Amino acid sequence: MVTGPPDIGTSSIIRRLRAAGCVFAEDEARLLAAAADSDAELSAMVDRRAAGAPLEYVLGWAEFCGLRIIVGPGVFVPRRRSEFLVGQAVATLTSAGQTSAMKAVVVDLCCGSGALGLAVAATYRRMDLHAADIDPAAIAYARRNLAAIGGHVHEGDLYDALPAVLRGRVDLMVVNAPYVPTGEIGLMPAEARMHEPLVALDGGGDGVAIHRRVAAGASQWLVPGGSLMIETSDRQAPLTEAAMTEAGLTTSVVSDDDLETAVVIGRP
Repeated sequence: MVTGPPDIGTSSIIRRLRAAGCVFAEDEARLLAAAADSDAELSAMVDRRAAGAPLEYVLGWAEFCGLRIIVGPGVFVPRRRSEFLVGQAVATLTSAGQTSAMKAVVVDLCCGSGALGLAVAATYRRMDLHAADIDPAAIAYARRNLAAIGGHVHEGDLYDALPAVLRGRVDLMVVNAPYVPTGEIGLMPAEARMHEPLVALDGGGDGVAIHRRVAAGASQWLVPGGSLMIETSDRQAPLTEAAMTEAGLTTSVVSDDDLETAVVIGRP
């Protein structure tokens, strides 16, 4: 922690961040100053942020559902809109838990940093959490984030990553797979398209290529009455819902206008 005013001055930090296009320069300056252990470290952090590195990468953490999620270069930064998916997951687990004495088996597929699974577990503790991702960098962060709660982290391509023993035993599967169409990646904010891994952003030609693969295999892993929940956008929700319907799942869609997000839910 910086003791006393940093040599470069708080007002100087704010001016640099504003010049770099940081809309919330005052808030960012406060966070950076609180995170630095010395003036030299603070100056280096400001340099990185002014050069365009995501604030979360510079700090080493992202705030999500009131938690600090460890992140850094090479991993997707959890977005606030995904908190809606967490809320839907917790509500479903709570409702099911009222009639079951067993621990719920929860899978965070395409887990990235493990933020979704960790946030669900922070509220609903009676669960056996498994998280999986294809990206080794993401897996490294997920292991760090989920170690304290005993979460199981697996590396591989979607269901190939999961232990066979989970087949037919999953009560809830939460998925924040990439859903930006390939042709629209260039329209994303520079922080995302220039720093976050493409594998965590590119959802294929229409944005739901991975959703189709997830939906196609879900019934083999979910218990009867289990739920698959996929985050998507209002615009693409009909495509994600169609993928689930084609896979034989009964579907519903819930959305949050304030967060500009939707969750498509499928059940066997």
